[in-house]
Amino acid sequence: MPSGRLARIAAIGSLATGIGGAVLAGGARQLATGQRPRLSDLVLTPGNARRVADQLAHLRGAAMKLGQLLSMDAGEVLPPELAAILSRLRSDADPMPPQQLRRVLDAAWGQGWLARFQRFDVRPIAAASIGQVHRAQTRDGRDLAIKVQYPGIRASIDSDVDNVATLLRLSGMVPARLDLRPLLEEAKRQLHEEADYRREAAQMQRFAGLLAGDAAFRVPVAQADWSTDSVLAMDFIDSQPIEALTSAPQAERDRVARDLIRLVLAEVFDFNLIQTDPNFANFRYSPSDGRIVLLDFGATRSFGPDMAPGLRHLLRAGVAGEDAGVMAVLDRLGFLPADMSAPHRAEVAALARIGFAPLRQGGVFDFARRDFLAEMRERGMALGLDRDLWHVPPPDLLFLNRKFGGLYLLATKLAARVDLDPLIAPYLA
Repeated sequence: MPSGRLARIAAIGSLATGIGGAVLAGGARQLATGQRPRLSDLVLTPGNARRVADQLAHLRGAAMKLGQLLSMDAGEVLPPELAAILSRLRSDADPMPPQQLRRVLDAAWGQGWLARFQRFDVRPIAAASIGQVHRAQTRDGRDLAIKVQYPGIRASIDSDVDNVATLLRLSGMVPARLDLRPLLEEAKRQLHEEADYRREAAQMQRFAGLLAGDAAFRVPVAQADWSTDSVLAMDFIDSQPIEALTSAPQAERDRVARDLIRLVLAEVFDFNLIQTDPNFANFRYSPSDGRIVLLDFGATRSFGPDMAPGLRHLLRAGVAGEDAGVMAVLDRLGFLPADMSAPHRAEVAALARIGFAPLRQGGVFDFARRDFLAEMRERGMALGLDRDLWHVPPPDLLFLNRKFGGLYLLATKLAARVDLDPLIAPYLA
């Protein structure tokens, strides 16, 4: 895995060159047959999606996390076949060669560690952006999932974030007046925390305690004697990807989506402890008991004391249809630029009304509805394309948006139908 900044930006540059060459070749072929090529059709091809997935899976780290965000599209923005190709980025990076794996574990556990296992599967059962997971059984009979961090991953975090910032600046995609430094520093901090496996083990234990009485969820138990800064051992839970439920009965899909929405509300309003990475691979399903298995607590964070009360006021105002109250909370939380014009504020208020409409109307919301998401996206894009409005909100809000958006996409993927009234009622009181 390339870890230097120049090596990693060169890899991204070669990816751009490869896509550009494919676009030119495809355009030439269409022109030769008398067709008028469209740029979007030339760029959004299965071949280019495969190039992106392969290169980001090789780079891993923060670069792969960007690909994971793309992969969560449920066929609403990207064509479904491209979303399917990118889905490998959720848990299918290029694994370490066995010799390298042995060197990493020798450094973590000391030589001779293999003798302490009845079985250690060298082939990983998952390979994500920061580490890969192996199944093993110890001599004392524990069945474990062991996450091993890629060597050099910590050294690549800062360079990946800086590379993204450089590409955004050079491409002109971001106005020069927009100061991204606070957001970039927060992104680096978050990714370094995700690479600290002792911290993740502690957050896993906190979540297990908070959900101890909730029969809907199961959290793995960290194994301290096998865990280090770069190796995280936990009990193995037999489960399947949450997306496998797309073929499950409607009632089961509805229940799972309802429990996940209930969980995120509890995280925000009750726990003040939120797992902010909504990658679908972090949620699995146990067919034996129907429980949702929660994984990957590296991105877990708490927020300041004003966040939960502010969001509660936002929820109340949105459900009540009080535009002024919604805008006041958005201003107070720093979500909107201070100099936003009155017409633009009216557009934001209209967008909020659409977003809160399902909660105001009550009853069961069908996440498979295409019209709701289409209208939200159309209005949101119209605002987002106005560069004069570009503004970097506080990072906490961006991490929350990431979590809410990912959960919405997962519920859409499951085509769930959920009665939201009883879920939000406790937070309107």
